[in-house]
Amino acid sequence: MLVKCYSSALIGIEAITITIEVNVSPGVQTYIVGLPDNAVRESQQRIFSAFENNGFRVPAQKTVINMAPADIKKEGSLYDLPIALGILAATGQMSEAEIDSCITMGELSLDGNLKPIAGALPMAVKARNEGFRAVIVPCENAREAAVVEGLTVYGAHCLRDVVDHFDGTRRMEAVTVDMNKEFYDDACRYDIDFSDVKGQQITKRALEIAAAGGHNILMIGPPGAGKTMLARRIPTIMPPLTLDEALETTKIHSVAGKTGSGCGLMTRRPFRSPHHTISNVALVGGGTNPQPGEISLSHNGVLFLDEMPEYNRSVLEVMRQPLEDGVITISRARYSIEYPARFMLVASMNPCPCGYYTHPDKECTCKIGDIKRYRSKISGPLLDRIDIHIEVLPVKVSELSQAAPAEPSSAIRARVEAARAIQTERFKGTGVHTNAGMNSRMVEKYCTLDRESRDLLNNAIEAMGLSARAYHRILKVARTIADISGHKEITADHIAEAVQYRSYDQEANAML
Repeated sequence: MLVKCYSSALIGIEAITITIEVNVSPGVQTYIVGLPDNAVRESQQRIFSAFENNGFRVPAQKTVINMAPADIKKEGSLYDLPIALGILAATGQMSEAEIDSCITMGELSLDGNLKPIAGALPMAVKARNEGFRAVIVPCENAREAAVVEGLTVYGAHCLRDVVDHFDGTRRMEAVTVDMNKEFYDDACRYDIDFSDVKGQQITKRALEIAAAGGHNILMIGPPGAGKTMLARRIPTIMPPLTLDEALETTKIHSVAGKTGSGCGLMTRRPFRSPHHTISNVALVGGGTNPQPGEISLSHNGVLFLDEMPEYNRSVLEVMRQPLEDGVITISRARYSIEYPARFMLVASMNPCPCGYYTHPDKECTCKIGDIKRYRSKISGPLLDRIDIHIEVLPVKVSELSQAAPAEPSSAIRARVEAARAIQTERFKGTGVHTNAGMNSRMVEKYCTLDRESRDLLNNAIEAMGLSARAYHRILKVARTIADISGHKEITADHIAEAVQYRSYDQEANAML
């Protein structure tokens, strides 16, 4: 008897439908064909043990399991459930009436319980787009899949639950998610706030500009100045995720298996802070079975590199292309996978190896050659791609002891959202969302300068020895400053402030 059921496979962050054909005929042995990996081949032992422990009969006939399309490698243990259902239906141990209208996926334990899988959300999206009526996933993945509208989602605890559901003896309840409660109401709730940060008004201003325009930012300052504290609060002043952004972000984390048990849609912008010992592959993605890296897990959010010069230089250099393009392409002999990587880079560093080169009270013990070697760990091309460089100095004790709270994140976020609204209208239909994403033609169109502003910028570029890329990035930052101020045109004041945020370039050139 031949039975067909359906599951999914992941290619990047997108899913494709896999048809699982099970044919039972006279003979012996079980065969799994269709380019399965070792995890799929081993499913036979898990499935048959689950049968024995749940009162099902292990087939004593020749069983051929074909996974189509056969030219795509099938990886992982999520095919345990659909293969088991196909065998049970083909041997007459359960009804096959509805099995071809559902996508099923899940890993079986030896006692028949279902374990969570990675990639439930993109698989559910694909199932809806291809017209399937429902998906059945492990209960831990049900809320994640249930955010897809127009699709019935069932969460199963074990193989027996799924069999009883198809037989009609005990139907499972569909899982639903209240989007207003789960997403919109929780989008701006954070445990931390900018009101916790005393002083640092200049740095806060720079971070507000960075958040408003999606600009990369580098904070340079001595230990204890508050660089990490400030960086961790950047997501609290960024606009809430839109529903489309939340879906895209959740898909990436779902593929990487990082959504968490019982988690639905991601409601807050991601904040990733990898350790400086991270490898190239862990940062940009890849591996034998390619997985998203930290730059993709930071998509639509913040990637924070604390003590940037401590990272391996080759690790930092692999970010150069994603910072420009917003995507990372991982190529293999048979295929290429593209992961989105449109993130806001926030980095921090000490001004010198000992950390006290710019400290107002403590004396630096480093030699000028040591400082140059330390700063040269960050290459010029990478530094060019960081729009804002800001010096962070320690807060005075008098400011720390002030009882009055600082400006809250909600007030800063309101100004950021207003500036983002201007940019959304400006770039409507172009695929660009923020000023930082403008290409050269957009810069020429939207960053026009009067004579005074142009002379000021040209003089600054020549005096500081900046590149053409830095020239355009200053214009982008000036455009954002104008948006925050509510000005349609960029003025000399906006240019002057934007130039001030390239102080690291000027100081580095002075040391050469």
